[in-house]
Amino acid sequence: MNAVEAKELSKSYGKKNAISSLSFNIEEGEIFGFIGPDGAGKTTIFRILTTLMLPDSGSITVLGKDALKDYKYLRKRLGYMPGRFSLYQDLTVEENLRFFASIFDTTIEDNYDLIKDIYVQIEPFKKRRAGKLSGGMKQKLALSCALIHKPSLLLLDEPTTGVDAVSRKEFWEMLKRLKQQGITIIVSTPYMDEAVLCDRVALIQNGRILDINTPANVVNKYSMPLFAIICENKYQAIKSFEKYEFAHSVYPFGDSIHYTDKRQNVNPDELISYLKNYLEENFEIKQLEPGIEDVFMALMKGTKDE
Repeated sequence: MNAVEAKELSKSYGKKNAISSLSFNIEEGEIFGFIGPDGAGKTTIFRILTTLMLPDSGSITVLGKDALKDYKYLRKRLGYMPGRFSLYQDLTVEENLRFFASIFDTTIEDNYDLIKDIYVQIEPFKKRRAGKLSGGMKQKLALSCALIHKPSLLLLDEPTTGVDAVSRKEFWEMLKRLKQQGITIIVSTPYMDEAVLCDRVALIQNGRILDINTPANVVNKYSMPLFAIICENKYQAIKSFEKYEFAHSVYPFGDSIHYTDKRQNVNPDELISYLKNYLEENFEIKQLEPGIEDVFMALMKGTKDE
């Protein structure tokens, strides 16, 4: 049984299409990720999934129920952690948790085993007001509040945005443990490196799904030769390769440039000879294995070229 089945979902804000004819299924017990930049439509999808917003068209079934008609049933069985910290900042850690438990007619003690691994990390600060917590501690408190009523489906909208790298790693380790308890988890993130931590991902841009698959299968579809160019004058290198007759794409990537070629068999020496005509400095060109980011860039370029 699928935890979520969405067919042809669309939603607009005025003249702007937030999502357009989206269809996807999410299996029970998996970690499913919506991966894309800000403004891609991720939050709109989450608001529809949590019954907080109606789509303009399309249908959606959550936990076997019609999300549009059976919202009262579903809200008791969903856990939602929005992108912005939305707990009561003037209440303490413990007061926030007890308040959210009371909404669902339960207590901290009833479901302590479910949140124990997470809550023990902030329990020493249970008398501290939520507004005085660090980013990582706020994240753990928000997740505890989303779990306190033992939901069947947990939805996390960009939960690691603005959180340090150590807290991000700890957070994903917590999600893996929650999955082992049978909870289906849907997470959105702008961080491409988090995509590989999901069972399946949907790459989304401008309200459209570019691909849905396992992270490994997404990468395996990438068929073009990929090279990293390491140099000081990245701007000049990019402009030079944009004029190259065999260039498919060239874009900045961290401290280097990623270049793809239209030809399947490319000798790096040809690229080196070409770039020497434009750069006087020393530079390095080496072939790479693609990552999720490169697939995303290729899919975006394919969409623009259509």
